[in-house]
Amino acid sequence: MIELDTSGPAELAPLSWLVGLWEGTGVVDYTIGEETRSVEFGQRISFTHDGLPHLNYSSYTWLLDENQTPFVAETGYWRLRRPAADGDPGPGLLPAVGTKPFTTADEVETLRTPNGGFEIEVSIVHPSGISEIYIGEVAGPRIDLATDVVMRTESAKEYTAATRLYGLVDAHLLWAWDIAALGQDLRNHASGRLARVE
Repeated sequence: MIELDTSGPAELAPLSWLVGLWEGTGVVDYTIGEETRSVEFGQRISFTHDGLPHLNYSSYTWLLDENQTPFVAETGYWRLRRPAADGDPGPGLLPAVGTKPFTTADEVETLRTPNGGFEIEVSIVHPSGISEIYIGEVAGPRIDLATDVVMRTESAKEYTAATRLYGLVDAHLLWAWDIAALGQDLRNHASGRLARVE
């Protein structure tokens, strides 16, 4: 069963089942040539909103060793994909001009795709010098994403593409992440299972 957070902007309704704190474990299993790199980790994911029409996202992971060694972090924003309107703020700190768009459920419903979902955009930043922009779709309790753009600083490791899948299954957030990196084509990379923290 999907629990919807109705306290946020109407535009967040299709994504509102993500809102909250999730914690669990996952595994990395990535093959590079003849070598497979595997590790188990703990993970905490947070989805929040601040009254704006996007979700704030953060993920923190740690190794499941005796020291709970910090592992990897990422942060970003999730929103419905739609054209910018005069009623949206930006770019930069420019204020909105005109009526705020998509403030009712009926207006948001006009964004539904022919197959019943909603297109979304996700931007994720990694402290290792990598930024990703994903395009995808949320359809009920399932989200499919694929990178539209991957940007790297000169010092970042080689990384060219990714897909991510999220789903709500038996009240758990399950996810899988495939990447193309270090000279490899797109392949399985990591997955996790998290429970909502009350």
